[in-house]
Amino acid sequence: MKIACLSMDDPSAFVIDDPLAHAELRRRGIAVDIVPWRRPSDWSIYDLVIIRTPWDYQDAPQTFVDTLRAIERSGATLCNPLSVVQWNLTKTYLRDLAAAGLPIVPTRWFEHGAGLSDIEQAFSDFGAEQVVVKPLVSANADHTYWLQASDWQAKYPAIDAIFRDRPCMTQPFVETVLNEGEWSLFYFDHAYSHAIRKLPKPGDFRVQEEHGAEILAADAPDGLRSLAVAALDCAPAHLLYARVDFLMDAQAGPLLIELELIEPSLYFRMHADAPRAFADAVEQAAVASNRGRVG
Repeated sequence: MKIACLSMDDPSAFVIDDPLAHAELRRRGIAVDIVPWRRPSDWSIYDLVIIRTPWDYQDAPQTFVDTLRAIERSGATLCNPLSVVQWNLTKTYLRDLAAAGLPIVPTRWFEHGAGLSDIEQAFSDFGAEQVVVKPLVSANADHTYWLQASDWQAKYPAIDAIFRDRPCMTQPFVETVLNEGEWSLFYFDHAYSHAIRKLPKPGDFRVQEEHGAEILAADAPDGLRSLAVAALDCAPAHLLYARVDFLMDAQAGPLLIELELIEPSLYFRMHADAPRAFADAVEQAAVASNRGRVG
């Protein structure tokens, strides 16, 4: 069995746990190649191509989708499937989760960019002193702004340069992220694996370790796990891997903020059994892939 894990040309700026999973896969006799997604490759030589750490795809999302389409055409099984990626690529998928009854952060959507009056209106609509504005296609908290009602207009020229013609969204800022952090729950082959809490560094709101956040192993409450399963059920195809992110709002309770199905960091280092659980799921996916090829 041979698999490719999609990465990027230069991942050196990121914390990547995937070598722990690669070691477990290779221990089982599975050949693993790490392939930058922009590199021309013969995808047909692989049983599976798993989207893992292409953490610059948001800079060229259509080119990324074109690469994934070529992988599916090659006969290799893409995990997660292209249908999932296309649904999950734009944060408007959160509308589907809300329509299914899942609690999300209140959101205003701007398909053609947001101007001064749009952002100003967000403070009024949400009745909030703080809001967040971010692109509809984004990763790593790129171009995500935390704005205060008292001084945000001073930052507007920089914001306008990013969002004048770019689809984006605004949300009220959920202040509990500053001291309680963000919960992330991980699933392999739709089975729960582990959870973490991510605490931003003082003065920041971003929860990635690349921005100085602290990562803590955690035991996810049953309520979060049931919400996570309901979110996974909204996906358009079966999932090899998934990460479901929550904030705990002081009044509203848990709010689902992201369903990460494309290239989530899976934090294998935070749970001893996580590499094994991932490898189990990969083996099952490979068996199904080979069955499909023979059939």
